[in-house]
Amino acid sequence: MRTDPKTLARVHAMTFSSVYPLLLNKVVRKGRTESELHEVISWLTGYDDAQIDRLASDQTTYQEFFAGADLNANASLITGTVCGVRVEEIEDPVMQQVRYLDKLVDELARGRKMEKILRQARTPSAIRPGSQ
Repeated sequence: MRTDPKTLARVHAMTFSSVYPLLLNKVVRKGRTESELHEVISWLTGYDDAQIDRLASDQTTYQEFFAGADLNANASLITGTVCGVRVEEIEDPVMQQVRYLDKLVDELARGRKMEKILRQARTPSAIRPGSQ
């Protein structure tokens, strides 16, 4: 799915520090913790707690935030819709990564179990007999 160039420019220029408090408020309101939010962000990006804290307080743009990230190899397993848009169909890499983060935070806020949120590739040994 193509995103309007003006929207892309606006999202790329948004600072992580302006979005982080919104993400935190969303999960805390639903009974989850800042530690769990950090776990989700860390899983997706490879950033540790200290890096997340620094990025949440400086003027790093989303484009810079994701450019410096070591995106989890299983991030492509994040599917579904955010704001009516299927994340797997988003063409712009930064916009897709922003939506990956949104999707994970939504799942955290909805109370989904952490092991489901932090997707693991299914291997043949992980498939239970009769579950195919």
